[in-house]
Amino acid sequence: MDGSQMLEIARSSTLEVLRAAPMGLILGDDEDEVLLPTRYVPAATEPGERLDVFVYMDSEDRPIATTDRPLAEADEFACLRVVSVNKIGAFLDWGLPKDLLLPFRSQLSRVRPGQSVVVRVLCDRASGRPVATAKVENFLERPPARLRAGQEVQLLVCEETELGCKAIVDASFGGLIHCGPGMARPDVGSTQKGFISSIRSDGKVDLSLGPVGRVAADEARDTLLSALQQAGGRLDLCDASDPEDIRRGVGLSKKAFKRAVGALYRERLITLGDARIDLVGEK
Repeated sequence: MDGSQMLEIARSSTLEVLRAAPMGLILGDDEDEVLLPTRYVPAATEPGERLDVFVYMDSEDRPIATTDRPLAEADEFACLRVVSVNKIGAFLDWGLPKDLLLPFRSQLSRVRPGQSVVVRVLCDRASGRPVATAKVENFLERPPARLRAGQEVQLLVCEETELGCKAIVDASFGGLIHCGPGMARPDVGSTQKGFISSIRSDGKVDLSLGPVGRVAADEARDTLLSALQQAGGRLDLCDASDPEDIRRGVGLSKKAFKRAVGALYRERLITLGDARIDLVGEK
């Protein structure tokens, strides 16, 4: 095994147990070794076994191994909480005893203790130490060619803008969740399911928190049908109803409600009355 790759800082590795030491176990090979402190050693571990560990730098900047798992490894995005701030930057809780440095030069704006910030974890080339940067857009990839409108994706909301919220999609590329006036905005740092709304001609990606296209239409149709059945076959709603009344009554936007009404009417499952909807065959 190539030792220079084996002991990559801020990454997980599977290392061989070489021997016991007063402070724990020595892992590695004849060229590269790292200490796994006693508190992390699994019971009855013997030399020759292989352990899954995470290698980082201790408080004296020496490589050290742990069986704990951080909230993010090198080349990953995460939302981390600011623990403290000093003259060189902020320190983030990433799930290990030594907090992760977010230098001032790597911040979009000054952060404060208790705040959560979306960052990319890096291994500093000069020092070999793990660090964080909030300038996540510098590490986003191009959207994949296979991307399609309506596709379900995982989102990490990273920044608010005038148009909505920027998000990291599937831990690799960026997109924008459009939020109009009065629309609820997702919290920065939240992770949630989303959908590709459209891919623009310039390659930028628009996102939605709800299904889009045919899937959205089918879900709205099923939602309205279920609401009618639960209401005994009648709803006092129509195209002219107030959007908030529609949302409270059936949990749909007015646009989705009108499409659902049209779908059920074409299927002859409902009749439309004066400011009401009735299921066919039910009173």
